[in-house]
Amino acid sequence: MYNLLIGGAAGQGVETTVSILQKLLKKSGYYVFTVRDFMSRVRGGHNFTLVRFGIEPILSHSEKLDGIIAMNEETVDYHIDQLKESGFILCDAKYSTQDTRAIKVDLSTVGKELGNPRVLGSITVGAILKLFGENLNYVDEVLKEFIKDKFYEVNKEAVHKGYQLVESRFSHLQGEARDYMLLSGNEALALGAIASGIRFYCAYPMSPSTSILEYLAFKGTETGIVVEQAEDEIAAINMAIGASFAGAPAMTGTSGGGFSLMVEALGLSGMAEIPLVAVDVMRPGPATGLPTRTEQSDLKFVISASQGEFPRMVIALRNHEDAFYQTTRAVYLADKYQIPVIILSDQYLGDASSTVKPYNLDYMQKLELLKEPEQKDGNYLRYRLTEDGISPRYIPGKSQNIVTADSDEHDEYGHITESGEMRTLMMDKRMKKLDQLKLELQEPDYLGPDDFDTLIIGWGSTYGPIAEAIMLLNDSEDSKYAALIFGDIYPLPDQQLKEKAAKAKRIINVEQNATGQLAALIREYTGITCTKSILKYNGRQISGEEIVHRIRKEGSYEQ
Repeated sequence: MYNLLIGGAAGQGVETTVSILQKLLKKSGYYVFTVRDFMSRVRGGHNFTLVRFGIEPILSHSEKLDGIIAMNEETVDYHIDQLKESGFILCDAKYSTQDTRAIKVDLSTVGKELGNPRVLGSITVGAILKLFGENLNYVDEVLKEFIKDKFYEVNKEAVHKGYQLVESRFSHLQGEARDYMLLSGNEALALGAIASGIRFYCAYPMSPSTSILEYLAFKGTETGIVVEQAEDEIAAINMAIGASFAGAPAMTGTSGGGFSLMVEALGLSGMAEIPLVAVDVMRPGPATGLPTRTEQSDLKFVISASQGEFPRMVIALRNHEDAFYQTTRAVYLADKYQIPVIILSDQYLGDASSTVKPYNLDYMQKLELLKEPEQKDGNYLRYRLTEDGISPRYIPGKSQNIVTADSDEHDEYGHITESGEMRTLMMDKRMKKLDQLKLELQEPDYLGPDDFDTLIIGWGSTYGPIAEAIMLLNDSEDSKYAALIFGDIYPLPDQQLKEKAAKAKRIINVEQNATGQLAALIREYTGITCTKSILKYNGRQISGEEIVHRIRKEGSYEQ
């Protein structure tokens, strides 16, 4: 497995270079995982992408580098300490580095000879392919996906020129991922939304959720989904609720700051029992925070968002496969229980790209078409008191009945009431949904041997790093390690947690926040207390290697 870092300033073409390279590697059969680290500015600053590829499935990044591809001199200075002794630095001949691992080539000169200095990235792609023993078989096909026609020939020539500048250093590995998809986490989520049958998506652009809106807008005509960019997040969620009330399965998406604006309307979904899926692709807060970085700090917020009490579900996406299936499930459960379902992702997962096995559509839970509900005493009761708390629902304008909804407390007809007795009955009715929902909860993924000493607990996008840490620890330690990684978080599935916690000598929670929010939730609902915490909240994703290092370095734990 190889780990590369491609770095430069915003505006130097790092993103395009990586997009072309990762597609070429996938075409060659490699599993690929790429992570982007970029500043919230249009030009300048230091941006880089970690590209990991190999012949086995990859779920996370690594900070131990086999190669640094430097589009500016600062990239070498910033990352030289991460480079393995056996690694290489590919850079322009004019750079000052004297490191013996440097492969200096006349990138700038070749660009000028080709008459376009902006083809530096394509020259670099050619050189990387040669270094890793790859051929140029797929260059024409891939370049046409990313390069405009008028610049295609010069970029094609640039790739071939770069291929001639270096000698092969690694052998080609035969992988099996050629027919896999290459998706970002946000694209995987958007595909799940399409497959689930949503008919309306509304959002206001907010990093790092914006690419969901962009992808669905791009596919809107093809899929028949109405995609609307609202004037703000308040409008976005209310439009989604309105569409859902009218019978169109609907979704909205944002990040934490936008979700803050949505919380009153989230309560409307809960009170009026209108299905809704809301996506929060987390970034560090509060306020503007770090717009292009990652964190897991919105968990407790979304569990309690909006005033009052009402049933909801919170699902955290763990990886690119999970993003698709859990999104389809979220739409199904929101519709079945007539509740808001909140999907938590984050910048790391949302922006990272991965090779993914084609999704199995037979695995999905399907939406059921709304049918004319049964009558009671000749009248349709939108909020009928039922044993499971789920009342009959029909589409206004397509029913012989009057279909109502109300944000005030209401009776079975949907008429406003201030009766204390009816308030209690309606609250009990709504909360009964949780009893049924709990029967559909998915237990956390379990990783590791049955015989273990230490149990690691995580959620969402820490799945990949924790999975790698478990493998590394069990390969080299006398102690045995296992992990539970939560996807369904609220209501909290606790059966497997209680079983594994009873066997553990110590429990360590790994989270991307400052307070250990999942650990606090577990303690609140089960009484199980984590022994130690490994927390990271500087805006960068923890790696499997960092988890291993902090476990071995006992003094680094935070209570």
